Amino acid sequence: MKFIIASKNKKKIAELERILNPLGITAVTEDDLNIIIPEVDETGSTFSENAFLKANSASLASGLPAIADDSGLCVDALGGEPGIYSSRYSGEGANDKKNNDLLIEKLKDVKKENRNAKFCCAICVVFPNGDKIECFGECKGSIGFEPKGENGFGYDPYFYVGEKSFAELSSCEKDKISHRGNALRELKTKLKEYLDA
Repeated sequence: MKFIIASKNKKKIAELERILNPLGITAVTEDDLNIIIPEVDETGSTFSENAFLKANSASLASGLPAIADDSGLCVDALGGEPGIYSSRYSGEGANDKKNNDLLIEKLKDVKKENRNAKFCCAICVVFPNGDKIECFGECKGSIGFEPKGENGFGYDPYFYVGEKSFAELSSCEKDKISHRGNALRELKTKLKEYLDA
């Protein structure tokens, strides 16, 4: 089965491909199909709503089942920020460095024991017939005081599970515990039920 991934983030695409391939799903992108998926305004108020908007747009543009995720970091001491605004937390021209710098600045007076956080991931698959499958996963951890590791992307260098940051984990180690890995494992079950029905 062929699914289009509704993302331009090369690292996220690689992560999704790595987890989808064992399910017998061939992941393709708009570049592979030589099409353009219209840019979606992420107007949803939740990760799930934004994932649906992206997947629906990609399915309509490609005629294929489309998979999209909306993920983000929720920090307890910041009332859940950056949340659905994780990728654009630092405003115009946001990038990983600016977003991380802002996060650490906002947490500069917060003690270690109060730096609890979780990564959340909503995944939505939209089929050309209008059917959809929604899944959700999270991974609890804390925000470190300094970045560690060379792997991953986004907030990974500052997000610690135990003594290691996400950026210190191998892809395989991260997939086993990550918010996206957890959501995709739920998707695997739901997708099998859907296809066998």
